Amino acid sequence: MTRTDADRAVAFLGLGSMGTPMARRLGAAGYRVTGHDPAPGAAARLDGAPGVTFAASAEAAVDGAAVVVLMLPDSAVVTSVLLDGGLLDRLPSGTLLVDMGSSQPERTRDLAARAARGGVRLVDAPVSGGVTGAEAGMLTVMAGGDHADWERALPLLRVLGSRVLHVGPPGAGHALKALNNLMSATHLLVTSEAMLAGGRFGIDPAVMLDAVNGSSGRSGSTEQKWPRFVLPGGFDSGFALRLMVKDMRTATELAASTGGAAPLGEAALELWESAAADLPPTADHTEIVRWLERRHRPAPDTPALSPEKRRGDIP
Repeated sequence: MTRTDADRAVAFLGLGSMGTPMARRLGAAGYRVTGHDPAPGAAARLDGAPGVTFAASAEAAVDGAAVVVLMLPDSAVVTSVLLDGGLLDRLPSGTLLVDMGSSQPERTRDLAARAARGGVRLVDAPVSGGVTGAEAGMLTVMAGGDHADWERALPLLRVLGSRVLHVGPPGAGHALKALNNLMSATHLLVTSEAMLAGGRFGIDPAVMLDAVNGSSGRSGSTEQKWPRFVLPGGFDSGFALRLMVKDMRTATELAASTGGAAPLGEAALELWESAAADLPPTADHTEIVRWLERRHRPAPDTPALSPEKRRGDIP
């Protein structure tokens, strides 16, 4: 059996809103996927997925796998799964470990070095594109690692992403993902402040978006988040507000650790942290719009951005 054939045996650890469609896509593409997640209902989410089976434990999932994909929320969980439970020591030399969650870049770099001492190769390959991108295989993948390891991971990553980029050495992928989310969160914050101000003035939000998306103020927030998740009132992008805060904090800490500063990012982080303290633990990150609206509620004689206005039903 060639390495390419062997690499089609994949363990997938982390079957949340992103991991489940990603594991399903790999199974549909001909990979032999064994998934595990201790959360209730994880096994049921894989029911009927071709090429995918559910294992009762992480140890059972990695048994016989040449590639182990992690879709876990942060470095603390990665450490718990790989190191505290001894899972890393169970992986045979030559195993490729692909961390596709959002971990701290310095810890990822340290983990890559530790894994290499046992012959295990690590590529950090976090993604952007949300649940919709995961379901469609249209994610952007930012991969860090040695070039040979990245090339080995590339066929698998191309099943999951339409843009797969090698961005640097181990840890670089996680660094870039955090910096990307700092930009994304800051865009959403200032976009929402402007949209709410326009709504209070009486401008239809749909009209605002139409104008801005043909102008210099456009961003992913005006092109995707507001029209898809805010105006319809769903606030259901699938990415948690607290995960956004975690990534923003990683990015601002990275700026400081490299001898720089991020004063605007730190100010945005402070507002997002306030929103996280006020909103439910399960809040979607787009719910910061609701928080801003409540925080800056207009005077009684000033028109608010009503649900009807959000949908664009009222001129």
